[in-house]
This record gives sequence, structure tokens and C-alpha cells, in this order.
Amino acid sequence: MNILHMAGAAFRALTARKQAPSLYDLCDPVFLGRKRGNPHIAKFYKTALGNPALRPLLRKAGLSELEQPVRFRAVRDALIAARDDTDPDWAAIGRPVAELLDSVKLQHPRPRPWVAPAQMPRLSDIDSAIRAASENLLQSWERNGFIPTYAAFNLIGDPDFGGRELLAALTGLNARSYKNSTLLFNLARVFIARSPVAGLINPPWRGIAEPMWAPVQIRHRSAYYDAFYIEALLSFIDTGLGTPEDVRTARRIIADMVEFCIQISREHVRSADGEGFDVITALAPPPHPRFSRFFTKIKQKLGFGVYVPDCDTTACAISAATQANSTDPILDQPLIDFYAGYQVRAGANEPLVTVPLNDAIDYDGGIVTWIDSLAGERPFGNDLDPTLNLDVLEVSFRNCARWKIVETPSRLETVRRIVEFHRRLVASGAFADPKSHVYYLPELYCAYFGRCYVAFRALDEATKRAIDPDRTFEFIRERVLAYVQDELVAKEMNVFDAALALIALGHLGGELAHFTPALHCILNHLGEGGRRGPFKAYEWNKMKTPTRILVGGPEVTSAFVLMGLALARKAILQRPHNG
Repeated sequence: MNILHMAGAAFRALTARKQAPSLYDLCDPVFLGRKRGNPHIAKFYKTALGNPALRPLLRKAGLSELEQPVRFRAVRDALIAARDDTDPDWAAIGRPVAELLDSVKLQHPRPRPWVAPAQMPRLSDIDSAIRAASENLLQSWERNGFIPTYAAFNLIGDPDFGGRELLAALTGLNARSYKNSTLLFNLARVFIARSPVAGLINPPWRGIAEPMWAPVQIRHRSAYYDAFYIEALLSFIDTGLGTPEDVRTARRIIADMVEFCIQISREHVRSADGEGFDVITALAPPPHPRFSRFFTKIKQKLGFGVYVPDCDTTACAISAATQANSTDPILDQPLIDFYAGYQVRAGANEPLVTVPLNDAIDYDGGIVTWIDSLAGERPFGNDLDPTLNLDVLEVSFRNCARWKIVETPSRLETVRRIVEFHRRLVASGAFADPKSHVYYLPELYCAYFGRCYVAFRALDEATKRAIDPDRTFEFIRERVLAYVQDELVAKEMNVFDAALALIALGHLGGELAHFTPALHCILNHLGEGGRRGPFKAYEWNKMKTPTRILVGGPEVTSAFVLMGLALARKAILQRPHNG
């Protein structure tokens, strides 16, 4: 981040003249000093928006529309209803805020074209970067007892979350606390985005994945993250670059993370037809998530009091355990039967998706995100993300024989319908549009398709024909590879972008020349992380509700760089004549 830019933005925010009613003029009389109504919304306001760090920046940020008494009163009445009504009409409450939110115009990054050096970097430099990334993971484990990941709030919100999406969230989410936080965060977004504070909250960056620069970041551990750390360490072992001690340490860490994924994070639920299944929750019961002390105190106030399992964490954790050769009986469950109950069928169970933030895509055949707890809780409603559906396919391919997918017509149909969901998505070009995704970037979809494609290619020919008689995977491969080669690596990247490009290129058999820009990007930025690691933290995944929450970390970047460089190294060694 440009320090001068940040300093200038802070100065402008602190010295701006107040010209219209501010967030605090609107909200303080509603939420401060009041003991009536829903207690959570007032606690949330004081914790997240009325805190001493944010108040000086926003106290002069005003909206001209609120100078009109009718508009001001409409928003305040909505806030009072959210506070006081026993059964709030969330569509009515959200409407005046949605109108303000639609005045905010944000854009996704638009990287500039660039010309990378044409010469392939030296293999020794690639090996050094692999060792640096792996060392970061091993040392982080020794230092912390786990490999942490971080979450950070970007209060500017998501570019694809406007008034329509706010109303969809308020009416589709289930937990009142989560509706409260979504409402107020998005009201605050308007004041932030239309004031000098925007330059401080959301400074420009290079590439696509957003750097995680926020000073307050929430450290935590999740089975979803451990699953990818397992894959990264397996990649490191496969390179043969580790010392015998490194390999022993990596295997010990992998074993611990597998146990964390499929034992500690296991949760029993019931499928749609009432059958019991063990699934994996992203946040195991305390003390296992290892939250930062600060977040442990405030997470309930922010609307994160109840958490439930999800289909993505379950898929990735089971896949990682499979790759690590676990023999735990949980792997014998035919998870594809469980996923079938969460699969959308057009015209039949489409209400499965209660928060349709990306409903420009066709949901038919897709698997939704959130799993009802045994108590029937589902605080976040439900949504559907394309990348999650790649993970469901990937774990199904890795366990295809074990789960007898081809031999069982209902299971084969479930898998084929997910494949068809992806075919439509890619054929329309929507996979490359950030608006089509809920939790991930298009470039991550490309990298994860690479993982899925490799798992599919490992199947025997008869199984591949049974699952994909129309060669859909080859069709998708061509489209995704073209996007990576013509768009992603042809423009300015940051380290995380480059790592994802290498993963996609390596798994999908990209031309070696297209590896070069991404390799130079990573090697030229080795050391950018300073004391925290060889690389900075970038957006790996995100949430759009209650506001834009980025998830990543220096160790996450190291893990994806390690996987990308390992694949690039393999490609170089296999095809030296192309170098």
C-alpha cells in the first residue's frame, strides 16, 4: 500500500467539513442509551460502528439526501423498526437503506496489460522460493501449534452488493443478529464510500486479489484452511526439496491437521431424508478455532454467535484426508448421497437458495452452501457458489470407487447434474464474472477447476466416460485455460494472482511460456512480507454479508505459492525443450 496515499486519505477524512447529517446523527439517538427492543442491534452498533477508532473518521461524513426531512425520517424509522419490532418486516426496513446503497458505485480491479520478461526464471530460484514458502509454513506451526489464517473487515463492502442484494440478504438470512449486522454495515458503507474515508478504507492495489492490509485482523483456525495446508505440504514433500527432517515434520503436521479436520471438526447432522451423516464444520467448538482474544470477546456482538457446518469445508476436509491416505471410517460415508439432498432442482426445490446474490446464473444442479445443524439451525439462510461445486466434484472423484458412484444410478445422476451446472456456467462465460460468485474470485474458480480436473483425469477411462460422456471437462478446460492465458497472466498480477495462475496452468497443461509472467511476479516479490513471512496476505476467499470480510494470511499466500511453484517446477522438468 502507498503510505503517502493512506496518509493523505486519513488527513482528508479528519479535516473534511461536515455538510450533511452523518451516520452518528442518524443512529446515535436510536441505539445509544436505549434499553428497549432487540438488545443485539444496539450492541452491534456500539461495537462495530460507534467505536472510538471509526467515529473520528466518519463523524463529518454526511449524505446530502438526509438533509431532506422525509428521507432522514424514513431511514430512522426503519432503524427503529429493526430495533423494536418483534417480527420485523425486513423488506420494508431495508428499502430506504437500499435506495441509499444504490448511490454507491464501486468497481472491481482492472489490472493493466503488462509485458513480462520472456525468459524463464532459473530453476534454482524457483527452488529457493519453494523452500522459503515451505519454511514459513513449518515455522508457523512450530511457533503457534497450528497454521493460522486471518479475517479482516473491509467496510467499503463488495462491489457486487447493492440495494437488490441487501434486500435479498435481509429477507433470506435467518438469524436476526446477522440481519442486524448486515443492515447497519451496509448503511455505514454509504457514508464511507461517499466521503474521503473511502480512500483510507479501500486504497488501490495491484492485481486482482485484494491485499489484507487492515490493522485489525482476526486470527483463527478452520478445517477448511487446514485442508489446503495439507495439500500444500504434500506438494512440498513431492518436490523432493525438503531435508529428511523437513519431511518428517511435514508428515507430523499433516497427521495433526487430518485429525483436526475429520475428528475435532466433525459434526453429526441428518440428511434431507433423515439419515445420519458426519460432516465437517468450519469452526469447531472452543477452544479449537484459536480466535484472537479480541474477536472472542466481540464475535457474538458482530452477529457470529451461531455457526453451522457447510458443504465446502466438508468436501475439502474429506478430500485432504483422502490425499493423506487416512483410513478413518468417515471416508466410507457416501457423501454424494448427502449432497443430493442439497442439490437444486429447477422448479422443485429452488427455495433452497434463500439468499440469491448471484441469481444471474442458473442454479439447477448446483449444491448449496450451508448445512442445517442437528438442532435445525441455519443462521445464514442458504446460497450457492460455483467454486464450492468444484470441490464437491473433486472429492467425489477421489472417492469414486469407494462410494460406488458409477455403480449407483442416483449417485451418478447427482454428479452428472453438477457437471452440467458447470458446463452451463462456463459456456455462458459467467465463470469469469465476479458477480457469479459468492465467496471466491473467478481466478480461484480457475485454480480449483484445475484441482478438480486432475482428480477427474486420474479415473479410469470407463469411469470418465460414464461421468462425462460428452467430454464436458475438456470443453471447460479449454475455456478456463484461455481465460488464464489471455486475461490473468497477460495483465498485472500480485503474488496471489500469480500463484493461482500457476495452479491452473500446471493442472490444465498450459503452455510453458504462459508460466513465465506468473513466475517472475512471485520471484520478484519474494520477501515482500517482511517479518511475517516471505509474502504478504491477500484475499483467498470472502464473505459479502454482513459486509465484505476477506480471509487469507501470509501463510495462506505461502501455501498457494508453494503449490503453484511445485506444479511449475514439474512442468519445467517434464518439458525442458519448451523453456
